[in-house]
Formats: sequence, C-alpha cells, structure tokens
Amino acid sequence: MARELLLLRHGKSDWSIYVNDYQRPLKNRGKRGAQRIGDWLQQQGLVPDLIYASPAERALATAQKCGKVMGIGAKNVHLDKRIYLANPQQLLDVLADCPDEAQCVMLVGHYPGLEQLLSFLSNRPIEIPKDGKLLPTATLARLAMPDDWHNLKAGSATLMQLVRAADLPKQFPFPASDGQELRDRPAYYYTQSSVIPYRINDGQFEIMIISSSKNNHWGIPKGIADPGHSLQKSAAKEAWEEAGVEGDVAQITVGSYSHSKWGATCTVTVYPIAVTRQLPEDEWQERHRGRRWVSSKEAINLLKQEVLGPMIITALEKQLMKQ
Repeated sequence: MARELLLLRHGKSDWSIYVNDYQRPLKNRGKRGAQRIGDWLQQQGLVPDLIYASPAERALATAQKCGKVMGIGAKNVHLDKRIYLANPQQLLDVLADCPDEAQCVMLVGHYPGLEQLLSFLSNRPIEIPKDGKLLPTATLARLAMPDDWHNLKAGSATLMQLVRAADLPKQFPFPASDGQELRDRPAYYYTQSSVIPYRINDGQFEIMIISSSKNNHWGIPKGIADPGHSLQKSAAKEAWEEAGVEGDVAQITVGSYSHSKWGATCTVTVYPIAVTRQLPEDEWQERHRGRRWVSSKEAINLLKQEVLGPMIITALEKQLMKQ
C-alpha cells in the first residue's frame, strides 16, 4: 500500500487580538474547522500515524483539536520549527525525517509553503476553486506518496482529494463517528472531569474553590476530558491549569452530575484531590480567576452547583477515615 501524506493548513486565525504572528490564536470558526477535518478523517478511516505541526499558536491549536477529535490526543502532535513560514525545501526536509514505518503522516502548517509543496509534489495542473484559493484555511490535501521520502522529486505524488472544512457538516456525530445524533461540538466535549481540591490546615478540613472565567460564580476545577487520558488524569490536569494545584487524585470518584451545554447534556465525574503543592499567585497562569481556601460548610454555601455539596461531605468523610 502506498504511503499517504495529509497537508492541512491551519484554521482561521484571530486578527482582532494584538499579538505577533507567531502567537496569533484561532478564531472559534478556526477551531471548529480543525475539528470538522478531524471528524472527517476519522469517518474515512484516515487517522494519521504521526502529526507534525508548526509551533505557531494557530497551527499547533489546529493540529491538537484535529487530533483530539480523531481520538489520538494532543500528546501525539510533534512540533517542528522548520514548518513555520517554511519554503518547499524545508518542508521536504521534514518529510525526509519521517520514519519509514509511518504509513500516513499529517503536516499542519501555513500558506504559502504548504500550497507550494502541494504544487511541487503533484507537478500537474490542479483545478482551482472558483474563489481562486487552492488551500484556504482549514483545508486538507490528501496525497498518495511513494514509499521513499528521502529524495522526493517533482511529480512524485498524486493528489487524491481536497477537503474544505467549510464544505463539511456543521455538527458532529454522537457518541462516535458513526453516531446518528448530531451535536454542536465533537463527542468528547460532553465527557468531563472535575476535582475537589482539599487539605488539612491546622487540623481543619478545607476546600479550594475557584472563580469562573467570567468571575460571576464560584466552582471547582472542571473541564473536557482529553482523548487518550483517563478521567482521573484529566481531573489532575484541570486542577493544575484552573487552580494551580497538584496532588494525589483519588482512584475512586465521589460522584458525578450532569449539566446542559453546547445544545446537549455533559456528564461530569468528580474526584477528590489531596493538594500537596500550590503555585504562587505570580506563577499561576489563570490567576485572573481568583481562588480561596474555605471550610467545607462555606464551600457548600458558595458553590453554584448544589449537587457538589454531598460530594464534598463524601470527600470529607473519606479523609477523616484515613486519620
């Protein structure tokens, strides 16, 4: 079987944010575009063995979001600084370094480098869409390649497909790529994990609560469970990112609850975490949220989700049983 190369231009970036080119993020439209491409690849059975991406924010985010929809997780994205603002020869050098055993490789990068590489490898007339753009943002080129990528010549590949995210369905199948239900976000968004951070301070059991991103209510760290991670590991990740704490996440949950978001119902599994380290305020990336250590009684009164109250009591009981 011939090897395949997938060339993906990053999703639509956000020019309204004043940052340098390297740090420019994706717009929401760009995020959805990357996810739609990932969903299409999964449905076609074209999940790549390797993903190489430019480390620029918009390309990295595109690769990660595309990969997560395919169920391979962000950890399978390999960054290569040669891809950022690359010319065709630099991209050929990246391909030459791909391991021979990788039968399908994705390259996530930028215009005009990817488009120039596509023209070089196909070396034959390509029908240009009516809008005059061969690779607009969030567009995938699928090429059949020779086995040896160490010295690729002009015309050594065959363009099989051009797939635009803009032409794909706007919604995503649930609960898997062959699901009949359609939702506003990829299926993995609706499985979430959360943690109740706790400590014993001067003999008293305390809970850490954090402010929501808009600072309009109190909650606990919670987020989408990353594909490729267990719920427990995802919970630990949320504790670190949203509260700036780490510690021992219990193997056993203290419960779960549901809430409505993105036009459907999300299921949240809750773990207690015994905090062993807390980042100083100036090192905590999400310090705009605000965080507080409070008694379990205060936490129950302050938290927006009333269902968390019994779970806090359960966490308290488990801690006391260890003493």
